Amino acid sequence: MDEKEAARAAVREFLTTRRARVTPTDAGLPPQGTRRRVKGLRREEVALLAGVSPEYYIRLERGQASGPSNGVVDAVADVLRLDDDERAHLDRLLAALAPTGRKRNRSAAKDLVAPGIRVLLDSMDHLPAMVFNGRFDILAVNTLGRALLAPLYDRTGQPNSARFLFLDEPRARDLFPEWDRIAADTVAMLRIEAGRHPDDPDLTELIGQLATRSTEFRTRWATNDVRTHRAGAKTFRHPLIGEITLPYETLRIEAVSSQILTVHTPRPGTPEADAIRLLASWNADNQRNDNPTTGTHGRNREN
Repeated sequence: MDEKEAARAAVREFLTTRRARVTPTDAGLPPQGTRRRVKGLRREEVALLAGVSPEYYIRLERGQASGPSNGVVDAVADVLRLDDDERAHLDRLLAALAPTGRKRNRSAAKDLVAPGIRVLLDSMDHLPAMVFNGRFDILAVNTLGRALLAPLYDRTGQPNSARFLFLDEPRARDLFPEWDRIAADTVAMLRIEAGRHPDDPDLTELIGQLATRSTEFRTRWATNDVRTHRAGAKTFRHPLIGEITLPYETLRIEAVSSQILTVHTPRPGTPEADAIRLLASWNADNQRNDNPTTGTHGRNREN
């Protein structure tokens, strides 16, 4: 499949799955009886509700419409009840159909972490922090972050959160009690990255590997759900500090937009903050035991 066909397929699959979510009743259409074969709205119904011809909507869904206006895309997005993430994703998919869009998307994500970001990581010695790229490779981490995500470093090669979740599933489910939610979010964010960088060979390889080896991944990938990185909370089941739910903030690194700095931010004085202090103390003792002569250790390394 060439680039243009791949771009068209991405539009078709996304709009088809979004259309399947909306029932005629949801859209305010009269009941259609019990012999309806289509799950969700028909293409003709989307066209009617969006105020475009059925022929045009069919071309749009197939990725064959040339330069749809913002008004048309807005109308279709309203009918399909797209949220902000989904609307932005649709815009990227449609833009990729243009030759200029395909050329622009060839720029792969850079994985080099700036020295200043490493200094920032090291300065947060009381908070777990790490830098991810859009493929969920962990590019850099401070000592607390590595202690919190220790099972990911038991695998050989580049630590990658998505590979750990789906290819080391029993251990991932043990570390993440809310595995199903985290897995769904991870796949949805990989969908966003695939829309941004459809020609990134490393991303294509990752998605192919996960789809081939994990039924759980394939099932979620087929939903075409999308989600951007944002703040939230994540629950861990850690062998030292037990089960703990940590809030986190995500900051997109402006100089390299595909890199995300994630910092877990328990509020001072809470049991979660106490647990992180315990983890820091244990980690410091462990590092000193590894270096009994000098008592020194590397605080942050590229992985």
